[in-house]
Amino acid sequence: MSLFARRRGRPGPPPAISSPADAPDAPDTSATEGIVELHDERLPSRVPSIFFTVHIDGAWYVETERAHQYRDPVVLARHRLREHARRTLSRYTVLETPAAQDVLNQAIARPLNPGAGLTAYGVASLTVADSDRNLAEEHQHRQQQGDLERQDVFRRLAFLQRILSDPGLRTVWWIDRYPERIGDLKNLATAVSDVKAPHDSDHDTLRDEIVRFVDQLLADIRTPQQHEVFLRALTSTLQALGSTELQRTAAHWLPTGPTDPGGDTA
Repeated sequence: MSLFARRRGRPGPPPAISSPADAPDAPDTSATEGIVELHDERLPSRVPSIFFTVHIDGAWYVETERAHQYRDPVVLARHRLREHARRTLSRYTVLETPAAQDVLNQAIARPLNPGAGLTAYGVASLTVADSDRNLAEEHQHRQQQGDLERQDVFRRLAFLQRILSDPGLRTVWWIDRYPERIGDLKNLATAVSDVKAPHDSDHDTLRDEIVRFVDQLLADIRTPQQHEVFLRALTSTLQALGSTELQRTAAHWLPTGPTDPGGDTA
């Protein structure tokens, strides 16, 4: 029969002790199994000052040949279940009670081995006092408010950094903000000369570099002969890459008539 299904009867009167030798002075170390319970244990959540209230109904058993090694096995079993619960619940807030209870039960439903030959397991239920839940909601609100304020500060700083790192934007921004101090633009340029554009982790900076490179390349191509050399090289590259549609578009731009061999191709 499962230990969880057993009902303990109302205890009767203590046995009569006829002499001091009959008085029990130590726990019974002959037992090999028993029930272990934790009720109304307050264990800290991820926010150490806010607590779960934990209830665990469990059982323990010990190998018969090792039963004499444990003076009070239920204490060791209860300690191990409590520490398992403590470590698990420290990863959750009391606003995540269902998830915390599922993970805790998954951990302690498997037999734990707190000592050689001694095994414990159990089923947990979690509750949260109204005072703890109110504190958790207030703490979460403060965190959210702080996150929003920090994000707002970072956005303003990134906006200002982007403006100050771009000479054109910086000039327009300064004239708009301080039209009476246009003469200070040179001093401003000197003061912010080390400011770099903000780094956007979601932005493809390599693509920007390639676009700038292509723009510079096209600006350096000035004669029809240079255009033709570039387009032929481009169509060959697109063909090698398998970009058929782009290749046809580039080939359409090639001149149909012969070019002047004496033209400047430098």
